[in-house]
Amino acid sequence: MPHFLRPLTRAVTYTRWLHLLIGSAIALMIAFVYPGLSDPSYADWALIVVQPVPLVAAAALLPSMRRAEGLQARLMLFPGQHARVPGDDEDPGVSVAPSASWRDRGRTAAWLVLRLEAGAAGAFCTVQLLGTMLALLGAASEPAEDPGLLLPVPAPNWTNPLLAPLPVLLLLALAVVAGRLMAAAARRLLGPSPVERLAALEVRTEQLLERNRIARELHDSIGHALTIAVVQAGAAKAAADPEFTDRALDAIADTGRAALEDLERVLRVLREDARPASGRPTLGDAERLLDSARASGAKVDIEVTGRLERLPGPVTREAYRMLQEALTNVLRHAGPVPVRIRLTVDEAALVMDVRNALPAGGEATGRGGSGLRGIRERAALLGGRATTGPREGEWQVHVELPLG
Repeated sequence: MPHFLRPLTRAVTYTRWLHLLIGSAIALMIAFVYPGLSDPSYADWALIVVQPVPLVAAAALLPSMRRAEGLQARLMLFPGQHARVPGDDEDPGVSVAPSASWRDRGRTAAWLVLRLEAGAAGAFCTVQLLGTMLALLGAASEPAEDPGLLLPVPAPNWTNPLLAPLPVLLLLALAVVAGRLMAAAARRLLGPSPVERLAALEVRTEQLLERNRIARELHDSIGHALTIAVVQAGAAKAAADPEFTDRALDAIADTGRAALEDLERVLRVLREDARPASGRPTLGDAERLLDSARASGAKVDIEVTGRLERLPGPVTREAYRMLQEALTNVLRHAGPVPVRIRLTVDEAALVMDVRNALPAGGEATGRGGSGLRGIRERAALLGGRATTGPREGEWQVHVELPLG
């Protein structure tokens, strides 16, 4: 099919034209009252398209009018998913929010006046072109009566009916062009305001932050569980001791159950379940992390200064994940080595310091991994800071989180 004929096969071409004609309804209703449509003059036609302007402009003052116009424009001016046209399901860029400012009301008023005038012009052209078509069909052998058409009708001739499709084709071309112009005007006049764009950007940012947080949760929880399982399985195989193997299997089972609980919490968030994804572990639950590390052969020494109970919820939950990743990093890259943990809580901040011996050869590994980067990101989101790297022959993870 030729490209220029393709718009004629699309339903949106005709819904746009119908949307245009609907805009003239208020002008026609008022015209029936005054000046009447029996035999209007050119001055009457000018009055018909001018006198409804104050009424539609006043209607734009209602905040809900912008929402109604936006919904109607989305449905009739843009294909969308309801039209089932491949590739035409993108956002039309038309807002459906009520007017929130005088600027929104002004743009809505301009849109309503445009609909009024464009609709009146479209209705006039439709009547004229369809009337011309009928006049050509009837002017084959008898002269056509004067029906008030602007386009002249040729003298009676048998070829006149052959010209009847021309006004229809002209009307279809007018429908395509006018529909596209009205769609462009809708995007400009009914599009999101700067405030709405900023709000949408904030929502998008929140969604990205939430996805990033979920990714970190899965990495830390599942990564820790898999690391413990790998270390425990390797140690049990090397020990060839049934009693040690039983302890290793118990540790793997406990760590796996904890990871499944964390996974269920994350999946509830992803499913947008009505139940809140609460119950995330805090530093008060850190003992199970230490038990897992100790069961893997690491000697863990912890010292706590201050009261962990007074830590704010976000701080204690994120600190738990940071400690989990720090221990996972130790087991993954250094093996079952001695680990020293210092937790200090004062009036202003929580300071967490995790140190362990460097792996054989003194080479620090994993310095650019996503786990250590996640620790720094978590600290930055809470207004704190985190440093990781070798220090005085040891690997150190140092975190400072403000409590305010």
